[in-house]
Amino acid sequence: MIKVGIIDDEVLARKVLEEYCAKIDNLEIVLSTGNPLEFINFTQQNEVDLIFLDIEMPELNGMEILRSMIKSPKVILTTAYSEYALESYDYGVIDYLLKPVKIERFLKAINKVSTSIIQPEKDSGNEELQIKHDGMPVNIPFHTILYIQSFGNYLKIFTDSRMFLIAETLINIITLLPENFQRTHKSYISNLERVTKATKTHLMIENNEVPVSAMYKVIVFEKLEALAK
Repeated sequence: MIKVGIIDDEVLARKVLEEYCAKIDNLEIVLSTGNPLEFINFTQQNEVDLIFLDIEMPELNGMEILRSMIKSPKVILTTAYSEYALESYDYGVIDYLLKPVKIERFLKAINKVSTSIIQPEKDSGNEELQIKHDGMPVNIPFHTILYIQSFGNYLKIFTDSRMFLIAETLINIITLLPENFQRTHKSYISNLERVTKATKTHLMIENNEVPVSAMYKVIVFEKLEALAK
């Protein structure tokens, strides 16, 4: 079952999406709200797989919500303004729907994301990240990964022995990593088990300095404290 959140300050727009979602057996709406802050608080305590997110809203707009999120569900933007589409892909958004949303376009978006959400459960014994590098499958042991950096439309995976460059996004790859991996910055994921020193703004991982932004600082240091116990 795909857990869905709907965030739109237009009541009628939410109702349309709620009706469309009700027609799909494997979609379960866990939150439908016009209050961005309610949504952010909800996602900090509850799992959401997919969100339909309006761009133009009071208090926080859709882009500001994406920048503030700690957890990273799949995102479909809903907007009456197509000019936002290009910027949205910088945040891992997989599709956008122009209002008024038609059922045919809604179904196309759902089909686009379903295969990336409905996956076999992770094998708890799996200790490697499986990627494709230069067209060839490569297995990277998790414990050898130091940190991962976003680089345009690519990721740089820094390990003990080398760096791998792959076509992927941080928002997708974080779902494949164990709990000791954490977003520390909009452009970085760090292996907290490999941290040798931490300051308010940076982590030292071996001889590498990785930034910690204000958005992620609290959860990063909570996890570091838990690992130290």
